[in-house]
Amino acid sequence: MQLRLYVFFIFLWFVFFYIVILQYTNTEMGTTKTAQFTIQQNELAEIAKALGHPARIAIIEYLIKVDACICGDIVNELPLSQPTISQHLAVLKNAALIKGTIEGNAICYCIDPIGFDKIKSLFQNIDTYLDTKNNNCC
Repeated sequence: MQLRLYVFFIFLWFVFFYIVILQYTNTEMGTTKTAQFTIQQNELAEIAKALGHPARIAIIEYLIKVDACICGDIVNELPLSQPTISQHLAVLKNAALIKGTIEGNAICYCIDPIGFDKIKSLFQNIDTYLDTKNNNCC
């Protein structure tokens, strides 16, 4: 009787293991399908996600206001902890909205014009479309 239970549990373990392997090896299941969009569309979506938090907007506004690279001053300007601000800075940097340079023990951040040029290009396209459309829609 114990041998049958042992064999049964081994069988269940292999079935479970097989299901788990199939779940993670099937590349079509659960993909976000970002490969079906252009590089520009994916980059703009990443920028939009980065701009989707008020703390990140506040960081960008502060960097624009000081008009210089800053190292540790952001912590004094926002009502957030240093680790939280560091996470927000990482998201903005990954989206190419800010850039950071290492100076001693600190990383100094400033606005990255390349990321904002992408935003400006998108809104210029929208503005051109709206100018030519003359509100003849719906």
